Amino acid sequence: MTEGQKTAVIFGLANKRSIAWAIAQKLSQAGWRLGITYMNERLGLEAKDLIAELPGADGFMCDLTQDDQVARVFDEIKTKYGVIHGLVHSVGFAPPDELKKPFVETSREGFRIAHDISVYSLIAVARGAAPLMASGGGIVTLTYYGSEKVVPNYNVMGVAKAALEATVRYLAYDLGPKAIRVNAISAGPIKTLAARGIANFSDMLRTQTERAPLKRTVDPGEVGSTAAFLLSDAGSGITGETIYVDCGYNIMGF
Repeated sequence: MTEGQKTAVIFGLANKRSIAWAIAQKLSQAGWRLGITYMNERLGLEAKDLIAELPGADGFMCDLTQDDQVARVFDEIKTKYGVIHGLVHSVGFAPPDELKKPFVETSREGFRIAHDISVYSLIAVARGAAPLMASGGGIVTLTYYGSEKVVPNYNVMGVAKAALEATVRYLAYDLGPKAIRVNAISAGPIKTLAARGIANFSDMLRTQTERAPLKRTVDPGEVGSTAAFLLSDAGSGITGETIYVDCGYNIMGF
């Protein structure tokens, strides 16, 4: 690592369509050294090819549903880097069946899984990262407008994203004295692997294009640029916020 170079760890890289990949590219272009995690060996096959495209990037395997793996990966990160300055949490999941039936039929297990993977994982990685951010730093997670308004078929993920945004605020309060900032980016609908599980996703894209002031959907690179800004010194006064990168869709009442 060159003198003065900052290091960030990214959780949630799945493939080239991942928002995490767009963020990784923007951070790499800005001179950050990156640690990229992947959930298991199967997902690691594609992730390793992407990691190879990022100069100086390292790969780490971590299943965020397993506390022992979270503890292990942060031990590995500490050994590798000593200090980190940024963390990206691009993680969200609900069982596909929960997005296909009415919300009132959400199962107890589906609710638990959605909140464990999509929300608690942010708490877990923030707790692991905080001791390594000796000089402060930034944490960014990804949310969606379905957290505050009803988006048909988004169902339990909307409730999980609402919990995620509240978690951002509580973490911002807890970690603020350590000069660690925590923010969320509310991105418009993007064709990612996770989005395939949402019924009528194409309708969401069409509605976004029709009603957003910019009359288009957001580009993943725009989300990546916002994350890079929030993690940089330029975002040093921003914490506990949800920043919309959705071509203005959220401002519209009708």
